[in-house]
Amino acid sequence: MESPDAVRRTAAILSRSGHTISVCESCTGGLLSAWLTALAGSSRYFAGGIVAYADDIKLRVVRVRPSTLRRFGAVSPQTARQMAVNVRVVFKTDLGLAVTGIAGPAGGTRQKPVGTVHIALASSSRTVIRSFRFTGSRSLIRQRSCSAALGLLHDFLRKEK
Repeated sequence: MESPDAVRRTAAILSRSGHTISVCESCTGGLLSAWLTALAGSSRYFAGGIVAYADDIKLRVVRVRPSTLRRFGAVSPQTARQMAVNVRVVFKTDLGLAVTGIAGPAGGTRQKPVGTVHIALASSSRTVIRSFRFTGSRSLIRQRSCSAALGLLHDFLRKEK
């Protein structure tokens, strides 16, 4: 369940600023897009999203560099950065927001345990990346990832005022 207040606050800032946004999601599987489009009028700022669950989609559609995936893996700050920068280009938006991680319950390793999530936000002038280790069920990790992504977006937009 999305945080209605966080969605409303972020939507209000996006609407006032005139910024457009696109998203590229992996571990959240479209949940972030659903949250960003939960309010009427979201088409003013939300252009679209890509659920790039498979590495092949990250490579072919989002254009993450093969060398990045080989060297750092799909769940890495480097991959999150390229996802955010490239989704912005694909959709021709002011901002690109990306989430990649391991929601579980399987798939974690010692270096990248379940709950490891990287979120990146790209504009034309800079990219901000945050890394997290969330706990809880798969559903809770996905929700926490979306909340963190909204928080990053909200903070970014407030500082740009």
